[in-house]
Amino acid sequence: MTHDSFSSARLAPRHDLKPSTSATVSAGAGPRHAPAELLARLRARADADPVTHVERVPARAGVPAPWPQWVPEELRAAFAGRGVVAPWRHQAEAAALAYDGQHVVVATGTASGKSLAYQMPALATLLADPRATVLYLAPTKALAADQLRAVTELELEGVRPACYDGDTPRAEREWIRRHSRFVLTNPDMLHHGILPGHGQWSGFLRRLTYVVIDECHTYRGVFGSHVAHVLRRLRRQCARFGSAPVFVLASATSGDPATAAERLTGLPVAAVTEDTSPRGGVTFALWEPPLLPSADTSSDAADLAPVRRSALRETADLLADTVAAGVRSLAFVRSRRGAEVVAANTRRALDEAVPGLGDRVAAYRGGYLREERRELERALLHGDLLGLASTNALELGVDLVGLDAVLICGYPGTRASLWQQAGRAGRSGQEALAVLVARDDPLDTYLVHHPEAVFGRPVEATVLDPANPYVLAPQLACAAAEAPLTPADLALFGDGAKEAIDQLVATGALRQRPTGWYWRHRERPQVDLRGEDGAPVVVVEAATGRLLGTVDGGSSHFLLHPGAVYLHQGVSYVVDELDLVDGCALVHVEEPDCSTHARDVTDVSVVSVRSYVDAGPVGMFLGEVDVTSQVVSYQRRRIATGEVIDTRPLDLPARELRTVAVWFTLSPESLAAAGVDPGDVPGGLHAAEHAAIGLLPLIATCDRWDIGGLSTALHPDTEAPTVFVYDGHPGGAGFAERAYGTAATWLRATRDAIAECACEAGCPSCVQSPKCGNGNNPLSKADAVRVLDVVLANLPS
Repeated sequence: MTHDSFSSARLAPRHDLKPSTSATVSAGAGPRHAPAELLARLRARADADPVTHVERVPARAGVPAPWPQWVPEELRAAFAGRGVVAPWRHQAEAAALAYDGQHVVVATGTASGKSLAYQMPALATLLADPRATVLYLAPTKALAADQLRAVTELELEGVRPACYDGDTPRAEREWIRRHSRFVLTNPDMLHHGILPGHGQWSGFLRRLTYVVIDECHTYRGVFGSHVAHVLRRLRRQCARFGSAPVFVLASATSGDPATAAERLTGLPVAAVTEDTSPRGGVTFALWEPPLLPSADTSSDAADLAPVRRSALRETADLLADTVAAGVRSLAFVRSRRGAEVVAANTRRALDEAVPGLGDRVAAYRGGYLREERRELERALLHGDLLGLASTNALELGVDLVGLDAVLICGYPGTRASLWQQAGRAGRSGQEALAVLVARDDPLDTYLVHHPEAVFGRPVEATVLDPANPYVLAPQLACAAAEAPLTPADLALFGDGAKEAIDQLVATGALRQRPTGWYWRHRERPQVDLRGEDGAPVVVVEAATGRLLGTVDGGSSHFLLHPGAVYLHQGVSYVVDELDLVDGCALVHVEEPDCSTHARDVTDVSVVSVRSYVDAGPVGMFLGEVDVTSQVVSYQRRRIATGEVIDTRPLDLPARELRTVAVWFTLSPESLAAAGVDPGDVPGGLHAAEHAAIGLLPLIATCDRWDIGGLSTALHPDTEAPTVFVYDGHPGGAGFAERAYGTAATWLRATRDAIAECACEAGCPSCVQSPKCGNGNNPLSKADAVRVLDVVLANLPS
């Protein structure tokens, strides 16, 4: 699977910044700016107006409800002390369902108070029953820490909330197991720590009353499928100890949340979806960075297509402007490296304008050590920081009160995530500004010129597939290691469980006995919930031995290959050595005048066809494929211009993946009839493949990092011109199925995005891809439109 890589471009000096006085002297937020005034100030910086659309999301009044009678006075007083005098109607409705024993999902907007919906029944029960316990699951450590603060500040006697995760000191873990009644953790710790040690948790599990699953819309794809089975394993252990907890789920607004929650938990779930909380107005701008003058584009003749200023550089400029104005701002960036680049460039620009002002900006991302993450969270909450460039680690739930602006660097992949990120600003009913800064790729370009695709459509349904055999079999092995599987467990784990168990028996992982199936090995199964292709790789400074951070195994070939430039808190390092066996990369401090971009080669072979549509000269297929990919080289590009300095070879092992793909074939005769010359077929297919990958997130809950592709004028398995788009996870993640089911809609949007682009021969906004292992060669924009016209003319709508 190929990956985008970001250029660590640095900003030119910003002599036009006019800092607010309070921004330089006060640790709190600066003066409030009306969103329209702030947007006008940002637009005035540009030579040509970069804003393609402004959407005004109106303010909304809240609809309160009385406290449920079962909420004790002590709990009401504690909430009142935190400023909650009464619940909103949706909070009371969801809480009542949960208290009555009904599994429930509350799916409402950002800052709508979903926490109160589960805190009411959970805490009321803990106060009424001194033996009851509650388990809270969050997808990120930051969110769990935020919820711990919220529950602790209620100061309820006997609740004893505590976080139990990978950062919890060993000395505290025994106390938490024995004494905490409100344990906050994450699916990874539940999988790796709590369930394997269920004997030590028997008292807690025996009295477990509620399981809270926060931000459950994030459990999608392979990760969501793994978590679905972790929850089934939890239910299995609870049943063994005699408990049957109520599941309360909180979700961002999503399509069909009840069905998604039922697939996640395996239980019937009621949905509360009407958001009755008050909301401040949001001014939401779509921002397209300007085209670079020809002198700033690559000198390589193959790269003469028009290139836009990068979204990273544009976001850094905007963040510098808002911080200089004293506006508390959060910039969301797609990658860890991108967050570092935006923060570093923002700090540099601010320090050039007002020395020391750059200290009010930082980066926040996964891979930091625990102490760094907690200090950044504290600094943001207390106003010591005015600007933060973050990955989606801060998208979820963390209560960032007082933010005035959110900058979103590139479409985050789904409308659900877009609104979650935009909702980080304007909390507590304040007016707010949100700006989506388009990357130079087909999807972002399509969206900023088709605002109805952003603002006029419902959010997507969450996609997960618990029946994925590459997920189900390892999870059944984990369950068997915890306690022997029995025939009664088959229904719990769902379709395909018996077949997966038979396969585990055949491979020697399980032994069948009259009483069930037993795990045969002394060590536990090693299963990564997040499908990240192995254990994380640690990044170590060679001269000092200092641990800088971690990178997931799947990304290490692209980000930590020898010679790669690695950024950590604004400091640039160069990789000396990548040891894949020991999972370690050695680096040294260096400030090269270049960025690095890994390139790979890919091969796809068809294993089986699950479904197909015969449309005459066009065939549309869904099936299993084997994908072989290898990072073979990397480019060094000048930071200032993007010019390619050189391409250097790499010697890294190939990686193999069996997954699910959607592909279409065309007859050579149909292409010739459409005006595609035989010599132009590879370029037309290649361009169509790039754009199709770029537009797939429009109809599936994936992003460009979840999928890969291949095109060829003659594939040995199909014996025809073919374009493949495949899921980048073992066994598939449900994205290819979604693409197959909505192929006409997906490919129509792809065709329109290419045809409507103003460039002549193809550019990053339509058919060029930053992920391309072939250096975007060959590509033919005009022939890509002709290819897609043939497909759409024959494919049933």
